[in-house]
Amino acid sequence: MEKIAVIYWSGTGNTAMMAKAVAQGITDAGAEAEVFSVDKFPVGDIDKYSKLAFGCPSMGDEVLEESEFDPFFEAIEGKLSGKKVALFGSYGWGDGKWMKDWQDRVESKGAKLYGEGLIINGSPDADGKALCNNLGKGLVSF
Repeated sequence: MEKIAVIYWSGTGNTAMMAKAVAQGITDAGAEAEVFSVDKFPVGDIDKYSKLAFGCPSMGDEVLEESEFDPFFEAIEGKLSGKKVALFGSYGWGDGKWMKDWQDRVESKGAKLYGEGLIINGSPDADGKALCNNLGKGLVSF
């Protein structure tokens, strides 16, 4: 069975809820989702996965979270070439610039990006969770 890592950082719990819904979509589509908060994922394990879903909310001036997530991402982004990647995260304001910048960053490393990054304002409601679930399902068939 294919294993897909869902790796996220969440400050308020919104992106954690999104990660769980993405993982459920992966499972519903017949793959195995392994869910990790960014501080629990061993950086050396990135090579074990051909598909990854990363979640991080917009912070400050529409950037990735700077104390834990961005340093983690810097450590693994050189190993993304050829991998299939989905991105997601919550935000409280702005127009999604952080996600667009993140997409560009992932693609510049040679990864294959699944669709556009999924962003949800605040806490995901039932419709938002369905979008996350569909992101997970889509990543399995990508």
